[in-house]
Amino acid sequence: MSRFNTRTAKPTALSPVTSTGRTTVTHEGGTGHLRSAKSELFLLAVANFVGQDAFYETGGARDDRFTQLVHTLAVQDPVWTAGLLGWLRGDGNMRTASIVGAAEFVKARLAADGPDPSDATAGLNRKVIASVLQRPDEPGELLAYWTSRYGRNLPKPVKRGVADAVQRLYDSKALLKYDTDSKGYRFGDVLELVHPSPAADKPWQGDLFKHAIDRRHGRDTEIPARLGPVRAHALLMAVPVAERRAVLLGGGSTEQDNLFRASKLTWEALAGWLQGPMDKDAWETVIPNMGYTALLRNLRNFDQAGVSDTVAEQVAARLGNPEQVARSRQLPMRFYSAYNAAPSLRWGWALEKALTASLANIPKLTGRSLILVDTSSSMSAGFSKDGTLMRWDAAALFGIALGRRCATADVVSFSSAKYYRNDRPGAKVKDFPLAAGRSLLTDVKQWKDGGWFLGGGTDTAAALRATFKGHDRVVIVTDEQVGADPVGISNSIPETVPMYTWNLAGYQAGHAPSGSRNRHVFGGLGDSAFRMIPMLERGASAKWPWEQVG
Repeated sequence: MSRFNTRTAKPTALSPVTSTGRTTVTHEGGTGHLRSAKSELFLLAVANFVGQDAFYETGGARDDRFTQLVHTLAVQDPVWTAGLLGWLRGDGNMRTASIVGAAEFVKARLAADGPDPSDATAGLNRKVIASVLQRPDEPGELLAYWTSRYGRNLPKPVKRGVADAVQRLYDSKALLKYDTDSKGYRFGDVLELVHPSPAADKPWQGDLFKHAIDRRHGRDTEIPARLGPVRAHALLMAVPVAERRAVLLGGGSTEQDNLFRASKLTWEALAGWLQGPMDKDAWETVIPNMGYTALLRNLRNFDQAGVSDTVAEQVAARLGNPEQVARSRQLPMRFYSAYNAAPSLRWGWALEKALTASLANIPKLTGRSLILVDTSSSMSAGFSKDGTLMRWDAAALFGIALGRRCATADVVSFSSAKYYRNDRPGAKVKDFPLAAGRSLLTDVKQWKDGGWFLGGGTDTAAALRATFKGHDRVVIVTDEQVGADPVGISNSIPETVPMYTWNLAGYQAGHAPSGSRNRHVFGGLGDSAFRMIPMLERGASAKWPWEQVG
């Protein structure tokens, strides 16, 4: 007789992250399930901040594993790998990993003697390079990576892909914002390496390219009139430092005031131009010209400078606008990070609205859901470069957000208790009380401050056995690095119950088989994976994100 309260249910459809059937050992000594190369690369790519250590794996080791997987799949299935890399830079919003991946994609295919010119993949190398370069400083970043690893002899696909991106990305605004001494490769360096022609519909680009090269080499040449913002900026820099604050306040000469408006200085450029503090007047002058990301990252600075409530309301309106949230492509954790950095009341509601909008893909789930959030010590690995966010911060946010969209949900923090005398592991679990009407940011803060980060080892199987009470589905947010368990995770709930693992770390071994009926693995730092749950439960087989229609 079964130890479970079983139910008859239609099996879910298949999902793309699949196991090979082979096992290994996890970093905590439990049974680890090896995945297909595509599945391993996908989960690593969507969780890998290049060069950053994870709890069990150094940044260098992760980067080497990422590179080897790209090399293998670039040759075995170049179309699939190209789709992954393009999506990774776009909807996946993983900038550095996609740039590194594109460079290694081309290197591997060239080392394999490249495709036959008649092959359907001819030209794919160039397209992949261009697809991952979405910001004006990224052509330089890709070239810096390539030359540091493979020297300054650039293959034609790299040159042409970068040139395609340069035609699309380089303009006067980009030059003023991104062509700075802090960059390893300036615009002029890029232009001299890849020799792009001006885009057919941008006749002014020839003047821009020439000026970028001139300024890189310190040549004091006249700036063409067609580069209006660049010309205005140069003239503005000639204003004596003692007169600049008066110009900021609109008290300069008519010519100076006109130049100031025409130059459209970024906040970074304004700070350098003033050569003084970014005070209330400076911020209030530049805020209307600031982009969404810049606003989000400077909320604490606005508060410290004493920006007026009127201007703050304008900032808050932009931050909370769902359309601007969507265009910004900010990951949900960015809004939580901004809330932690600037917790004043005037930003709270705007950030709550922005966070909710960034989680728009989370579906409403019927029935009863069990959501297990891994808060073991390995989930304390850094999630942001400044060390202010941990992987378990993301796990808590996503777990609570999903729980709030379920008809009924039990959200549980889990790790591992001490081993019992019979050497059987035991789970440490703590239910989180979801309360109607409370903000998501408040919930996550309560989780962090109220003792739901448990620490210790990872006993997912025991946690499942302790908390599963006939639920309709189980979602586990984890790094999958489990300790040994005699029953195992997949066997700790009925095979008829769908179990969705959301991997936030991208280690090689998984904690259970995946890709079969009712056992699925997702990955990523955004909310798009949640869309697969109702799709699979409707019987529609899920595809890779870049292959999804609609």
